[in-house]
Order: sequence, then structure tokens, then C-alpha cells
Amino acid sequence: MDNMFELAQKILDETDGKICKNCLGRKLSKTIEGSNNIERADKVCSELEINLDDVDCSICDNLFDKLDDELYEKIDDKINHLGIEFDTFLVGSKIPKDIQQKDEELSEKFDLTVETIKKEVNRLIGLGIWERYDKEAEFEAQDIVFNIDLTGEPKVRIQINPLYIEGKYNKLKRGIPQTKWPCTKCKGRGCEECNGTGKQYPESVEELISEHFLKLTKGKEAKFHGAGREDIDVLMLGSGRPFVLEIKEPKIRKLDLKELEEKINEINEGKTSYHNLHVCERKRKAEIKQSSPDTYKVYRALVKCDGAFDKDKLEKLTELDEIHQQTPLRVLRRRADKVRIKHVLDLSYEVIDDTTFSMTIKTEGGLYIKELISGDEGRSHPNVGEILGVNAICEQLDVIEVSEK
Repeated sequence: MDNMFELAQKILDETDGKICKNCLGRKLSKTIEGSNNIERADKVCSELEINLDDVDCSICDNLFDKLDDELYEKIDDKINHLGIEFDTFLVGSKIPKDIQQKDEELSEKFDLTVETIKKEVNRLIGLGIWERYDKEAEFEAQDIVFNIDLTGEPKVRIQINPLYIEGKYNKLKRGIPQTKWPCTKCKGRGCEECNGTGKQYPESVEELISEHFLKLTKGKEAKFHGAGREDIDVLMLGSGRPFVLEIKEPKIRKLDLKELEEKINEINEGKTSYHNLHVCERKRKAEIKQSSPDTYKVYRALVKCDGAFDKDKLEKLTELDEIHQQTPLRVLRRRADKVRIKHVLDLSYEVIDDTTFSMTIKTEGGLYIKELISGDEGRSHPNVGEILGVNAICEQLDVIEVSEK
């Protein structure tokens, strides 16, 4: 007997010949050449003059017989029932633990580093899906995941992975929050105060775009991830603020984003606009939130003082650099109370009258502009008010640039 078939004979002896072609071929994948496990097992059968066609497998309990046309009909029925589109997929399976254990024990017996039974099952089902739908298996980021339960009668479940849309937005009207804001009285349940909507404000930057995506994708829900946020009374101008819109369980993934962008902007004219919409990867929703030493924001603030200020002192504002800010009183309920050190990168001003001036200021991300102006009861130092020797407030604020991440 050739050496390559000695291992085959040992495995046959160990299992009393009760092993199917898939399981035998899998154990011989590093020993006998072949394009698949069945072909390897056929070579053994021919060489040893044995027949394994109708054997009751002591390893997998003939699990591979379940990977038949009936299984793919169930997969097809599930796809059609959900009405989903997909280009990429992954297969996962649930296999009885005792079968996996017997498969591992046989490999350990003969010191074999070969594919596990679960990996073979997933690979074969994936091959069948590829042949039937001409879709690509993708291990890193896929549209859907087929979860096949083979512990009894085969069951098929499909996990629909989120769709991520990246872009930038402008907020052109004050009084619109970035994300949906639950009613402060009923906490989103709906009450007389909010007319049963559960919302503090009727619309948001998030909702004005997400409702269109949810309708077209038939998604379950949307989540908005912004690169920071502006206050509700602050405009977002310039090239816009980066964001990622996450659509959960989208059944439709193929969208004409340029056409959709134009439609959404037309509907929301004068309130919000969205630009450069494109599909992105999951990691982008975290990346746009991360601050780096190079990120910055540019604001335009209208400053109002409670008395006439010394115009000569305005020039001192251009020397502002390191700012120590304790968490502002207005956000203390939702942010940790600590001192943050931020820097002013550039500042210019324009006098409007004896008590009013405008200020354009470039800062590191995370510096609170309203508190930089007012001082926030001494929690922000230095500040505009103390430099000018008057009480100062930010009467109006616009974001005019958010740097790219």
C-alpha cells in the first residue's frame, strides 16, 4: 500500500469503516491531492476497493446529507420573504456539539491540522449560495450573514448588517437639534406637553435625512453619528459637519445617492442640507468622532456686553492661547465635571457698536465658545468678559468650518 493511503486505512480502522466521504476526505486534505474532500475519498475507495456511498458516518451522523436542495429552497424562501438585496455574504452554522467533539478527537488521534467540520459545512453552503446567486463571500464586512441551524431539521436565519452612509450637513435654521430629542417631561413616551410625539422638538438634522433613507431601504431604524455637535441655537455653515448615518437591517441597499441627496435638499430647503453622500465602512462612524491634534473648528460669534467696552482691549483677545475650561454648568448633568485644556488657534474681531462686536475664532475641537465669552461663573479662564472688564455673552453663534478627520 502506498504511504499516502496508510493514514486513510488507519482512519477507516479507527472508525470501523463508518465514515462518510466528506469526513474521510477532510482528514486527508494534507495527505492526498484533490480538488475537494469527496474526490480525495473517491481515490481512497478506488485504491482500497471499498464503498462509502451509503455508510452511516460515526463522525458527523450524515450531517452533510442535510446540505441538499431542500436547504437551498429554505434559503431562497427566506431571501424572498424578507425581500432583501445583497452583494456580499457570510455563512455561519450551528452544529451539534457532540459531532464537533468527535471530529476534533479524530484529528487529535492522528495529530492532524486540517479544516474543522464546521468550516467545511460553512464553506460548502457558501459555495452553494455563490453558485445559485452569483454573490461573493466576504469575511471582513458583508451585507448579510446566513445562520444555518443544523442541530435538527435545518433552519435558516438571515442577519442583515447595517448600511453606513457618510456625508456632511449644514444647518441653516436655528432651533433644530442634531439628533432626535426626547420630551423632557415624558422621556419619549408621549404626553400632552409634546402632543403625543415623545419629542422635545418636532424635527432634527438626523430625522430630516433618516426618514428618507428608512423609507427607501425599508430599514428598521436609523442612528446618526456626527463629528461633534452644535447647540440647538447654532447654525452649521461652511462646508458642513461630517456625519455617518447608520441604517439598521436595510432590505434595499442599492440607492442612487446623488438623486436622493438632491431630493432631500429640495424638501428641506432653508432648514438643512446634506452633501457628498456615499457608502462607507463601519469603522468610519468611530473615526469621525475621534479628535486628533490637527482637528479644529472655526466659529463666528456675536458678542454682547452689558456696558461699553474699551476698544483698545479688544486687541488682547487676539493673544488668547491656552484656555482652561471646567465642564460648563449647562452640560454638567450629562458630562463629567473636569477641567479641559484647549487652545485658541486664531482670532479676529469687528466692532459693531459700543457694546457689540463680532468675533471669528479658530480653536481646537472641544472648546466651548459660549463659555469662553461669558466665563461661565469663573469656570472658563481666561475669558472674553474678564479681558474686556465687562460682562459679555454670546448672543449668536455660527459654526463656519469643521476640519476633516
